[in-house]
Amino acid sequence: MKQPYIERVSREMAADFPAADLPPCEALAAACRILAREGHESGLAGQVTARADAQRWWTLQFGYGFEEATAERMVLVDEDLQPLSGGRPNPGVRFHVWVYRARPDVKAIVHTHAPYASALSCTASALATIHMDSAMLHRCAHLPDWPGVPVADDEGRIISGALGEAKCILLANHGLLTAGASVEEATYLAVFFERAARMQLRAMAAGGFRELKKELAEEAREFLLQPSIVRATFAYWARR
Repeated sequence: MKQPYIERVSREMAADFPAADLPPCEALAAACRILAREGHESGLAGQVTARADAQRWWTLQFGYGFEEATAERMVLVDEDLQPLSGGRPNPGVRFHVWVYRARPDVKAIVHTHAPYASALSCTASALATIHMDSAMLHRCAHLPDWPGVPVADDEGRIISGALGEAKCILLANHGLLTAGASVEEATYLAVFFERAARMQLRAMAAGGFRELKKELAEEAREFLLQPSIVRATFAYWARR
């Protein structure tokens, strides 16, 4: 029986990797630098946000790239993207507000134009679960048609509706979005999303791929989304 072993490993990891309790600005800054190191940087495109409360969000000040992120460069904005502290936000974060309104469980969002996820978004394919290292992304949503530059409310309604209850979505002709229960989880999902897109494109170039069995993908997803695994992975990336 596998279940007793899974339960034991889960208990041990939860004890070994407690919550870091990083302030939102520090966690966001670390997330941005991790994403830059992982190749998600694409000029000023892409955004990372974190919920401050029901009507306010933290994000990186517009004009800075991910690799330049610091806690001091995070700005607090309201629902209309008006800055409450610091400089102005990236105007592209407007559609994040729609996701937060629809999903009270979401505490942080990562949206990037990472190279392989962007390439996959230009095909007709959704992100498939083809490897154990992408199982945390199982049941990824897919928006099959690009609604245009996401700086208005229509794009927010479309993207949040397509995301539904999923934790991640491939946006056609655009990129990726992950919606996490923490900054750490949203970053963890985004990093593995780009790696999964790279793997899928390589498999497609080699002749195709075989998806994981649904029940095994569900089991792996639940295991890999444990907060202790997410925290330990994020902490490792931050140390790098």
